[in-house]
Amino acid sequence: MPWTADDVDRFEASRLRLEAIAYRLLGSAGEAEDAVQETFLRWQAADVDRIEVPEAWLTKVLTNLCLNQLTSARARRETYVGQWLPEPLLAGDPMLGPADTVEQRESVSYAVLALLERLSPNERAVYVLREAFDYQHREIAEILDVTESASQQLFHRAKKHIAAGKARTEVDGAAARRVVEEFLAAAGSGQVERLVRLLTEDATAIGDGGGKVPARAKAFEGAVAVAKFLRGLFTPGEAKRAIVGGAPEVHLWTANGEPAVVAVVDGRVVGVMCLEVTADGIAAVRNQVNPDKLERATARWAAADHGEPLFHAF
Repeated sequence: MPWTADDVDRFEASRLRLEAIAYRLLGSAGEAEDAVQETFLRWQAADVDRIEVPEAWLTKVLTNLCLNQLTSARARRETYVGQWLPEPLLAGDPMLGPADTVEQRESVSYAVLALLERLSPNERAVYVLREAFDYQHREIAEILDVTESASQQLFHRAKKHIAAGKARTEVDGAAARRVVEEFLAAAGSGQVERLVRLLTEDATAIGDGGGKVPARAKAFEGAVAVAKFLRGLFTPGEAKRAIVGGAPEVHLWTANGEPAVVAVVDGRVVGVMCLEVTADGIAAVRNQVNPDKLERATARWAAADHGEPLFHAF
């Protein structure tokens, strides 16, 4: 059958949903776009008039492409330079997907995306489809070619792993923002004691430079070590300015639905610091500085009304 505009429209009606699924599965906006484009090519090659439920067909194709990608990604990440962190998405990015329920918002939080890396590909797929997109286990079983019982078991294991990694109670958005505001004031002042008081005793800090921007390969552990690292990070220095091309403007913004620190030089996002804020304090500082994972953030930043920076770092 000849390819028609209606066939394209049917695919485009699902594109945003497919991108949101792929991003949660892969943790990379660029890889998500590639997976969706490959899904489109397979849709284009299919006899679409024989496909009874296009949405289900597209989701199955996309999910299995992502599962293949996750399997190969694990091998690639063994040779990745330093820590691997997901690509952050700034407020308003359509790839963030639905945010109507607590489960949907949590599934795209930076902390949960990092925890998803610990799951098997099938566990990750079941968790994303069930928790973020409300697929029933019967539907997930058909997508993954497993039994409904196996889907339920995979979901139970995934939920258990995520819950274990998020042992503390998180705070609401307004309270989290106040904590981050205080954090920025303390970091800007260079006072280690103020920073320590905002961190949990077992706080960690990691960065992803991808071998292109200096980032410590091993995580900082403990409130004092993290506070000293942060003080050094925000202390002015010519060497740091040379690396990023100037003195970054520091903004309090939102990434993956939660308060975050965005560093910008001449309109280019050079760092997104995602903070895991809990009722006990800031439990984790995850700093994305790999320029390859900040291109989409830069494009989003250019379209945002971000106002004046809080201060200049370095």
